[in-house]
Amino acid sequence: MKVKPFKNEPILDFSVKSNSEKQKKALLEVRKKLGASYNLFINGKEYQTENKFNSYNPSNKDEIVASFSKGTVELVNLAVDSALNKFQEWQYVPAEKRARILFKAASIARKRRFEINAWMILEAGKNFSEADADTAEAIDFLEFYAREILRYSSKQPLTPVKGEKNELVYIPLGVGVVIPPWNFPFAILVGMTSAAIVSGNTVVLKPSSDTPMMGYLFYEIMAQAGLPSGVLNFLPGSGGEVGDNLVAHPKVRFIAFTGSMEVGIHINELAAKVQPGQIWLKRVVCEMGGKDSIIVDKETNIDDAVAGVVASAFGFQGQKCSACSRAIVDAAVYNEFVEKLKSAVDQIQIGPAEDNFRMGPVVSAGAERSILSYIEIGKNEGRLLNGGSKAEGNGFYIKPTVYTDVSPNARISQEEIFGPVLAVIKSPNFDESLKIANNTKYGLTGAVYTKNRKKIERAKKELLIGNLYFNRKCTGALVGGHPFGGFNMSGTDSKAGGRDYLLLFLQAKLMSEKVK
Repeated sequence: MKVKPFKNEPILDFSVKSNSEKQKKALLEVRKKLGASYNLFINGKEYQTENKFNSYNPSNKDEIVASFSKGTVELVNLAVDSALNKFQEWQYVPAEKRARILFKAASIARKRRFEINAWMILEAGKNFSEADADTAEAIDFLEFYAREILRYSSKQPLTPVKGEKNELVYIPLGVGVVIPPWNFPFAILVGMTSAAIVSGNTVVLKPSSDTPMMGYLFYEIMAQAGLPSGVLNFLPGSGGEVGDNLVAHPKVRFIAFTGSMEVGIHINELAAKVQPGQIWLKRVVCEMGGKDSIIVDKETNIDDAVAGVVASAFGFQGQKCSACSRAIVDAAVYNEFVEKLKSAVDQIQIGPAEDNFRMGPVVSAGAERSILSYIEIGKNEGRLLNGGSKAEGNGFYIKPTVYTDVSPNARISQEEIFGPVLAVIKSPNFDESLKIANNTKYGLTGAVYTKNRKKIERAKKELLIGNLYFNRKCTGALVGGHPFGGFNMSGTDSKAGGRDYLLLFLQAKLMSEKVK
């Protein structure tokens, strides 16, 4: 099977009127469907339950986006049994056929791009560009992993052994559980699920309860692309009833999770316990939180550094595990940086995501409460430069908030806030900046702004960060170009979108035959 080299899907420019008009039209069409009810899917069959839950528009908190049946323990067992039964067939489907389904799904997603964006704008509160980048990344995952399974299924190099014919192949693991986050509700969901499926595994997908519609759309796209019933099972529900029972199920072979550190630790602990009848140690692919820093050296362009910090800290309201939540600034340029930072943040306008404001709402009432509590903590830990309160509107709007003169060990310097809150830390020199950047339990992303090549080389060696960038923002990893994953409490460094990723969903089998 010949395929063209992988290329990233271009992100649309919404300053171009035709793109903006198409997105507005898609929003009008999606709005006609708001409030509808959706069922669960197990082995291709629809299931309804008495208990329902709704997803809401965070830009207008009273507006229901969709209503979903809530999964039960009985449906968990049915879904896993069905997936295990389907695995007996799917594991032997040739890699080329599995790859073709992903290529077809990518093509469908391109055609439905504005529709997917529109659902995300309304359900997650992303503006046009943030939503489109999410959809483009999902397309990238489909295209990249389809190519990767072709590489893994080709002949693998081995050292020749005289008198033997040796062969190494990669085979799938079994039934997997995929638990994606709400902040990249399409891209990460699609990436984890498609990687598992194209590797020959079957999946039970439990989408985030804040953004279940994005999981439904992917289920629909994969069915349209020709994925056989039962390979992908769609089971929304609560973390306690659905999530925990899926993770603990003895027939589940692996769990792919992206979310908070606390939930990731819980999943890892639960998966590690061998259940009665379980015949393997479960594999856990866990991407968790971050407390990401941008170091601003005295030898840099301050305007560029300010722009990078603002984009990284306040893109999608700071609701990214890769977001910059700490700016570590050399004392020699600190005052200049702070002055320019205040001006740049003051210019950020807040409003409904569907009106394409630069900053929209945070995702939910729970997120809003948590972020506002950290804002109150910050008032005792630093000097308030911008924001510090809710913003107007019938949604979960929070003003972009900046604290300066923050201690490296303050709570707002150490704990993941996951919102539009930035701590600015004054550092006496570059040596100390490196130490401060390394002083958290996380190690996901970060950036360094400096023109000094020796300092760049030092940072490469000394910073324990999974995705480290220089003279650019610390968000916006591209599939293929920036394999994504971090160290320590940021997770298992899965390197999503990289050449190692499919190995997490495969196991190597060596076969050796004696020959004359």
